[in-house]
Amino acid sequence: MSILPQSLFSRRDLLKKSAVGFGNLALLSMLNDEAKAAKGHDPLAPKEPHFTPRAKRVIFLFMKGGPSHMDTFDYKPQLQKYDGKPLPFDKPRVQFAPTGNLLKSPWKFKQYGESGIHVSELFPNVAECVDDLCIINSLHGTNAAHGGALLKLHTGSDAFVRPSMGSWVTYGLGTENQNLPGFITICPTLAHGGVKNWSSAFLPAPYQGTPLGNAAVAAEQAQIEFIKNGFLSRKVQRKQIDFLNDLNRQHQQQTGPNQVLEDRIGSFELAFRMQEEVPQVQDISGETVATRKMYGLDEEKTADFGRQCLMARRFAERGVRFIQVSHSDQKVQWDQHGNLLEGHGKNAKEVDKPISGLLKDLKQRGLLKDTLVVWGGEFGRTPTAQGKNGRDHNPEGFTMWMAGGGVKAGFQYGATDEFGYYATKDKMHIHDFHATLLHLLGMNHEKLTYRYAGRDFRLTDVAGHVAHGVLA
Repeated sequence: MSILPQSLFSRRDLLKKSAVGFGNLALLSMLNDEAKAAKGHDPLAPKEPHFTPRAKRVIFLFMKGGPSHMDTFDYKPQLQKYDGKPLPFDKPRVQFAPTGNLLKSPWKFKQYGESGIHVSELFPNVAECVDDLCIINSLHGTNAAHGGALLKLHTGSDAFVRPSMGSWVTYGLGTENQNLPGFITICPTLAHGGVKNWSSAFLPAPYQGTPLGNAAVAAEQAQIEFIKNGFLSRKVQRKQIDFLNDLNRQHQQQTGPNQVLEDRIGSFELAFRMQEEVPQVQDISGETVATRKMYGLDEEKTADFGRQCLMARRFAERGVRFIQVSHSDQKVQWDQHGNLLEGHGKNAKEVDKPISGLLKDLKQRGLLKDTLVVWGGEFGRTPTAQGKNGRDHNPEGFTMWMAGGGVKAGFQYGATDEFGYYATKDKMHIHDFHATLLHLLGMNHEKLTYRYAGRDFRLTDVAGHVAHGVLA
């Protein structure tokens, strides 16, 4: 004799027929709310900002590992003078590793442009653009380890899985091109948090960052996964998607509205459109010889990062809202616990010309005025020596810079102490940095929220102040 019941209940039938149907009433209420939220809603459609924005999009040039501010954009003559001497004040209570006495910079600094800002000889090409830069010398964070510091910079939290800043920006503003993702990350690192650094976490799936390759793939070979279909024509693929959508709609008629399923349907449609658009963006055959040279594509050491920067410009001019470009050499990152001269020297040569090329190219195309370019790493380095010729992690004070997008040009904001250990003047915490970035995009960081697990979350958590001193 069969022990199976004569008829099987669906979960919805079970809710209807048990507990006097109260479970079904609760379900219908939730589905009704979800249906109202989803009706006629395209999650990536352009949205109105809270107020008039100064920037429309962001290009984030991420230098993984933590470039040394005292060797790049934070000139410290006292560090040169007291080389080899003990630090004349206490080091932080929490340090990543022990360090010794003060270590001077092996590079000379020189004043550039009408602003007369000092820039290290590590960045001679970027120095030519110094009058377009707003150099923030007073960043500080809370985590001295790469994993926590990367998450803090990218998501605002060093301990929990939270949406990345690119996801928050896309959630707040949508995108200007419905054939491309709103958030693209080019050759991202898979270490120290990996996908969590471009994840949408509890935000809806359309706001997830779309990776173009990863740090282990040469930029020339980097592609969005499955962007090409070598087996089916576009006509057949269109029929496939239409059939799949019909099945999903039939399922929804039986089960009711489902935002997760709506997001899945939307992702299929976006993927189909991307197969047409993305290869066109990545095809640089139409770029002039002069443009290629400006980005350093004609030189072996700059070609890889130069291509990433050129891709960033091409995605930006086509309406992508947030583009991240990562310099993350798997062997020699900006993490010189030793061999500072060799490591930072190699890294700077790879990125200096491409970055200046990007800034000049954006400016001559009229894009810099409403594109916010951001440069920096997850923390800085110590002015004290690790070993004989290295520097340790330092989240207590470091440098990032912005350009375009409504910030003051040829300007230095804030300062560290005379040796570069602690942020001291106009201190800017990572939460303040995020609040300022959102403000430049026309969003109030306290109002850009998402309800999840019983409370409203935001990129800046419960902190953050806009640094009005950097605004033009």
